[in-house]
Amino acid sequence: MVKKWTDPAPDVPTPALLRASRGAYAIGIRRELGRVGFDDVPPNAPYVLGGISHQGQTASNLVRQLGISKQSTSQLIETLVERGYLERADVPHDRRRVDLTLTSRGRAAAAAVRRGVETVDDALRSSLTPEQHDGLRAGLIALCDIREAWEAADS
Repeated sequence: MVKKWTDPAPDVPTPALLRASRGAYAIGIRRELGRVGFDDVPPNAPYVLGGISHQGQTASNLVRQLGISKQSTSQLIETLVERGYLERADVPHDRRRVDLTLTSRGRAAAAAVRRGVETVDDALRSSLTPEQHDGLRAGLIALCDIREAWEAADS
């Protein structure tokens, strides 16, 4: 029997709902990656591929945004380089910095990630009224702003 979250118990905390709902994107992305033959993309890599595709990323930015250790981030980047998704280049004026760029394989995988996200977004929009969807996005943006402010205050 499939569990329905439509009317969860009122005591289910928001973080539990956020964690459970995040899985919809993971499934949508994994399905699309597998459909087009990128089934060797490791966990967390879709975020990396999408982030580099849209904004470019440095290794140090990825550590902070992924919330994983420097060692785990380095291993993930190494795996993506070895599998042909990424190229890395040292920055001549800053030896601590590494620039990451997508290969053609990486761009194709990033496009698949985007399609997976769009599939989930479409399903979400069909499940909510436009006002509910706008409210959900506003709440998530507020949480992002809170995180940024608290991280800045703590550093």
